[in-house]
Amino acid sequence: MTWNILWDATLDTLYMLFSSTLFATLIGIPLGILLFMSNPELGMYKGWGAQIIHRISGLLVNLFRSIPFIILILLLIPVTRWLVQTSVGPTAAIIPLVVGAAPFVARLVETSLREVNKGVIEAAESMGASRWNIIWKVLLPEARPGIISGITVTMVNLVGFTAMAGVVGAGGLGDLAIRFGYYAFDYKTTLITTLILVILVQLIQMSGDFIVKKIDKR
Repeated sequence: MTWNILWDATLDTLYMLFSSTLFATLIGIPLGILLFMSNPELGMYKGWGAQIIHRISGLLVNLFRSIPFIILILLLIPVTRWLVQTSVGPTAAIIPLVVGAAPFVARLVETSLREVNKGVIEAAESMGASRWNIIWKVLLPEARPGIISGITVTMVNLVGFTAMAGVVGAGGLGDLAIRFGYYAFDYKTTLITTLILVILVQLIQMSGDFIVKKIDKR
């Protein structure tokens, strides 16, 4: 193993990590809002329509969360090939990474929204605020620390997912650890890649905690 190979593998891992985090967040936050708003117990929307939406969205979220990631990669190979014309490489790995992480983000967003003080919501409703305004001007600002914490946790999990994706040809540090470390009986390579992943997780967690501390006014 050369340092150039290690550098390229690290860049591939960062590419998969930040791209999948971005798309998982863009999908997960609206889905989490939908789960929260359609929950009949919370009173934001009532009736059969809300119950059906909540049950279907909740079922889909739970379904994809329950599939082990390594199996999810294999199941999504046809979809990945259709979208990016290949099933190997860092770009192809982003598809299962997003599908695996977006439901996780959605549940964390829903949980953060449910922790918002109901009195704040009731005050906004009493002033005639629309549900759209309540979402954007009350719920999301109040739940922002929890949402960022959830995204941080998701990124930490995605670091592990990218390593698993390397087993099936996604590239990155996981692939490097398997091909140059395990198969070549090179313990040094395995140790170095593991160390880089550990450092990456620590940096993500520290950055997330720092941001939450800065924006949390409670």
